[in-house]
Formats: sequence, C-alpha cells, structure tokens
Amino acid sequence: MNLPQEYLEKMKNLLGEKEFQQYLDSFAQKSYAGLRINSLKWSKEQYKALFATESVAWCEDGFYYEEQERPAKHPYYYAGLYYIQEPSAMAPASVLPIEKNDAVLDICAAPGGKSTQLGARLCQTGVLVSNDISAGRTKALLKNIELFGICNSIVMSETPQKLSNYFQNYFDKILIDAPCSGEGMFRKDNDMIKKWNHTLISFCMKQQKEILNHAAMMLKTDGMLLYSTCTFSPEENEKMIQQFLQSHKEFTLVPISQKWGFEIGKEGCARLFPHKIKGEGHFLALLQKRGIQAQTFFAVEREQVDQRISFFWEFEKQVLKPNWQKIKGIYKIYGDDLCYLPENVPVLKGLRVLRSGLQLGTFKKNRFEPSQALALALNKNDVNNYIDFCSKGEEVIRYLKGESIAVTEPGEGWYLVCVDGYGLGWGKLQKGRLKNKYRAAWKWEGSVRKE
Repeated sequence: MNLPQEYLEKMKNLLGEKEFQQYLDSFAQKSYAGLRINSLKWSKEQYKALFATESVAWCEDGFYYEEQERPAKHPYYYAGLYYIQEPSAMAPASVLPIEKNDAVLDICAAPGGKSTQLGARLCQTGVLVSNDISAGRTKALLKNIELFGICNSIVMSETPQKLSNYFQNYFDKILIDAPCSGEGMFRKDNDMIKKWNHTLISFCMKQQKEILNHAAMMLKTDGMLLYSTCTFSPEENEKMIQQFLQSHKEFTLVPISQKWGFEIGKEGCARLFPHKIKGEGHFLALLQKRGIQAQTFFAVEREQVDQRISFFWEFEKQVLKPNWQKIKGIYKIYGDDLCYLPENVPVLKGLRVLRSGLQLGTFKKNRFEPSQALALALNKNDVNNYIDFCSKGEEVIRYLKGESIAVTEPGEGWYLVCVDGYGLGWGKLQKGRLKNKYRAAWKWEGSVRKE
C-alpha cells in the first residue's frame, strides 16, 4: 500500500508509535463486508433463519457476510430486503437517536445507505427529507429509497443554503455525512489514496463549514445533529466541530457511548479505527441545540387531484386491499404522476424535488399504470391479485431479467409479482401469460442461477 509520507506522519502523530504500527498492520488484514436488513419488510429473526450471520455491534439490523457470498445476486436484494453497506458506515444513523414522528434531514444523502437506515428507523412515521447537491447521485438515492419501500420520504437535490431558506427550525434530527478527504477508506479504495492532498482537505473543510452552518438554522430547539466523516483528519473532525461550537453557542456536544469499541475523545466525539473495530474508518460527533424555540409557520401541502384520479380508484378496487397504505397521507398529481405524500409536508415549490412521497403510478390515456415504487412498498397481503415466485426458482430470475412468463393463474389484469411474498414489480396477465412490467433499468444482469 503506497501511502503518502505526509499522511503517514500525520497518522503517527495522531495515534502514537505503538498504535500507529497496529494501524499499518490493519492494511494486511481483510476488509469486512456488511449488509443491513430492511426492518420495514422483515425481521432479524427471519434473516437469521436463512443466512449465516455475525451481528454488527453498533447497528441492531447490521450483519457481516463472507466474501464468497453474493447478496447482490439474490432476489431478496431486488425486493429491497437489505442494503449492502460497509459496517462502519452504519454507525452515524445508528447513533443519531431517531424517534417515531420525527422530521429528519439527511443533507448529504446519496447513494442512500444512511437515508434507508433512517427511513427504516422512522417506521413510516414523520417525514424523511433525503437531499444531495449532486443531481446525478440522487438517481441512486431515489432508487434505494424506492427499493426499501419508504413511503414518507422527500428526495431532492438542493444546496444547503436554499434548504435553510425553506426549512428554518423544522427538523427534529439532522444527519450530516459530510464530504471529506476519505482517509478512513484507504484500506479498501486505492483511488482515495491517489486523490489525497492538501487541496482536497481544504476544499472539504470549506464545504463542511457551510453545511454545518446551514444545518444549524434548520434544526429545532432541543433537536439533535449528527456530524460524520469517513476521514481521520483532525482538521475535518474535532477542529471543525470546535470551530462550529465557538460560533454557535446554542449547541452542545452529547457524549457518544464507548460500548461498541469506538475511541471516545475527551469532548465525547467518537473515532472508528480499522485496527480496533470490524470495519473501516469513521468520525462521529453528536450535538444538541438549546435555547428558546423560535416560532416558525410552514404552509403545508394540500391534496390536489383531477378527474384522472378515477382511473386510480378503479385500479385500487381491482388490485389493492383496503388499508394498503403504510402512512397517513394525501394524494397529489404532478404532471402525469400520482403520488401519496405524508401529511404536514411543507410546500416545496421552488425546490428541485425528484420525488414527493410514494409515486403510485402514471396516468396514460384513459388508464392508470402502477409504479415500480408502489410494488416495492407492498407485499402479497396488500393485494387481491399476486403471483408469488420462490427465491430458489428459475421463474423469479426470468422475471427480473424482463421475460414474459407462462403462469396458471385464472384471472387477467394487473398482478403484483412477489418473491416469497415480498413485492418485486408488476405484471399484466393475459390469456395465461404474464406480460413483464419490471422496470427496464433495474433488470437482472447475467445468467440464470443453477441450484
């Protein structure tokens, strides 16, 4: 591993001679692969009954898996039953104390690992705003939110400054997984080493300071903010937090628990080192806002539909069971798309919003076509019409590859296609053949598995 000499000197000063050698020795050790189950869809007990498991200490839904396993090539991945995530990256959303009905902001959210974790912890209550300034990266973010079946989310691509103009004193909890120099990922990503230099660190520090300042404006009094990076640089970690606290006297640090093997500094911030935990590198600082709550009025979104909604009512009557909704919400039509939003969401006009709530489907000429997102928010108990494939069978892979399939179901029309009862997508049954409606961009690549 060709690490920059200047970086090595910094780490030696940070760790001390003995521990520095332990850190260097960790580069010869294996990296840990992890996944986090989607508790909105299934339980730890169901997962453990199917797969060999070792739990991630700091994440109650996190597990390690062996290199020879290929969880991304299992139909359950396509059903959104888990998210593949480096174990230390599960720590920020685990440490932030989420409660039901919270309004939560993930301000640097792409590709969605921490947002899906926050969404699962909210249990379809409150509202989750998942934002990333990069419009390109938010496409992956939106896909992962949809895979997880999260119905109470708003996905957008905006600057922190513009968000703070809309959401002053709105959020109960904010997660900042800040852009950083990435030193904690050096063991597993050689490209991060090549990019490392003073210019990158300075650029990241400027972004970190800006994000923290705008996030402070959006947090309610008594709300909590979790700042994290995947770097070891003190300038981007403890020193950044110290500067923030000096200019924001209303914030105090909340000590993080030592019980998971994290290294806790005297201020209460946590460092995750690869020679001390089963994971890569991370930094965490938990802060709370104090003072008198400012009164802020938010105009909220109101239900807005047109005559086309009758096509959805017809689809709902034929396909969906009563009480299929996972949240209390309102219907809104955006162009030709019908969405179901959580209640009391602020008016978002003027912001770059990719998705408000759950996209139910699209109105086309004299008909309604259900969306992939709706399928992933449902299971076989939510619908009248479904076709359930076995996860070990050939048919489910053929469906995920976009093929039409002969079936023995007697009816016709829209069917939810499931794997072991979990929604995957839609199909339209006509004369004993299932016309495949799986989203083309998500199709399975590679050959059919041989059991």
